[in-house]
Amino acid sequence: MLKAAINHMTMCASPYTALLATAKATACVGVEIRNDLDSELFDGQDYQKAGREARDQGIRLLALAEVSAFNDLSNRAWQDVQALASTAQACGAEAISLIPRNDGKGCEREERLQNLKSTLLKFAPLLRQHNLLGYIEPLGFESASLRYKAEVVSVLTELQLTREFKLVHDTFHHHLSGEDELFPEHTGIVHVSGVIDKQLQSSQMLDEHRVLVDDQDQLKNIEQLTQLSQRGYDGPVSIEAFAPEVHQIDSPKHSLLTCFKYIESTVTS
Repeated sequence: MLKAAINHMTMCASPYTALLATAKATACVGVEIRNDLDSELFDGQDYQKAGREARDQGIRLLALAEVSAFNDLSNRAWQDVQALASTAQACGAEAISLIPRNDGKGCEREERLQNLKSTLLKFAPLLRQHNLLGYIEPLGFESASLRYKAEVVSVLTELQLTREFKLVHDTFHHHLSGEDELFPEHTGIVHVSGVIDKQLQSSQMLDEHRVLVDDQDQLKNIEQLTQLSQRGYDGPVSIEAFAPEVHQIDSPKHSLLTCFKYIESTVTS
């Protein structure tokens, strides 16, 4: 059975309470909350109260997103991860999301791997202290300092930090990277979105093209999810749509149910 979830980006115009209500109405196991939306985190309410509100409805706070450019070795990144970890602990979230630099800098292999090692060794004790996972999301873009999941897994294995950190398998970023390996055993959460414009080359695809998944999808979401499932992944599958037309849906319940039902009916376990 699909363990569906909603990333708040998909409903970025909706308040926290509406996100929870929609998650419950669509039988989701949880939600991901973001700190990069126009609204204040949890709409400004107390973090502990926000966590209780989710738990009272049977909704898990799967992750708080995000610490951007987490691997740039800056004091800013360290302060951001400390602050987000404290917030996650207060509200009862299970993980925090770590997004790598995507500015075309720090992309040489030796430099990016060394930066990653230094960052993870510094962050790991903090995550253990707060009883959190760190979700690392390779971005797939040529400009990303972490493009491939294989490089992250090699570092996690070398440093023996596979318990503290997990991968985000994002079907959009996986498609862009051209990477074949999936690493289900190292995956903490899956992000899904679809691109339906058949005129776009992979190099032309941007976040703004990411819609709900249906049978017009060009990213091979169903193939990716089938392979993950058949190789043992049984975690949350969270819809993360960035397209403005998705954000403008007044009542997303029906659209999300349609998306989830399509995925569940077509993925082969």
